[in-house]
Parts: sequence; structure tokens; C-alpha cells
Amino acid sequence: MNALSPLGMVSDIPSENQKSDGAELPKDYFVERNGVRFAGTHLLIDLWGASNLDQPELIDEALRTAAIEAGATILHSHFHHFSPNGGVSGVVVLAESHISIHTWPERDFAAVDIFMCGTCDPYLSIPVLKKAFSPTSIHLGEQRRGLVV
Repeated sequence: MNALSPLGMVSDIPSENQKSDGAELPKDYFVERNGVRFAGTHLLIDLWGASNLDQPELIDEALRTAAIEAGATILHSHFHHFSPNGGVSGVVVLAESHISIHTWPERDFAAVDIFMCGTCDPYLSIPVLKKAFSPTSIHLGEQRRGLVV
């Protein structure tokens, strides 16, 4: 573990696709879709009527799985479990940006941010979130970050 460990739960296990043989050319992680060039897609996801929002280990696993499903490269993660309400705040840091979560178990609510660049598809993370947290409703917003004008 590292120096952040006393602050909360830290996972130092990188994803397998982080490894490189060094022979590849540098990647341009900007995206081009329908003639528009931008840094990446940022999803703001509100999960209402959700469960499992007070379990840092489950949340860590769910967000890591969501990152892998989206094609992202996990660098590390960090989660903090609050008391007395049991909420969790945390982030999975990706080579392609991040997935973060803040939970309010007493309200059955979680706010999730997923920002990814490159060939990753953050929308592929949503079924993982549905399975892990069983929300009764999801409110989704999308922002294209770093528009090239």
C-alpha cells in the first residue's frame, strides 16, 4: 500500500491493458465523431433508488468493472467510507481520465461521473452500474469536453 492508505481504501492493482512493450507510437486521445473533434465524453449519472451505496469494496469492484467494460486503463483507485451515514466517495483514476462516485445511502442516491477520452466508450459502463446498484431510475447527462473549434 502507499501513503494514501490511512485516508481510506486504496487499490494499487492496475488493469492488464496498462502494460506496453514500448514499440507503439504515441496515441492521440482526442476523439472525432460526426466531424467534431474533442477531448472526451463526460457522463454525469444520477442513480436514484439505488442500493449497496455503503460498501466501499463493492463500489470499488463495480467501478473497476465499469472501466474495463468501457475499454479504459485503470491506474489506481481510492475510496473513503464516511460515518455515521455510511456514504462513500471515491475515484478510479484511468489513463483515459476517471470514474468518480459520491453516495448518500440515507437517500438511496449516488452521483457518478465518468470522463473518458480515446477509443473508450463510457456508455458501456452503465449496465455495470445498473447491475451493481439496482437503481429505480437513472438521470443521464453528457458533455463533450475540450471541443476543438
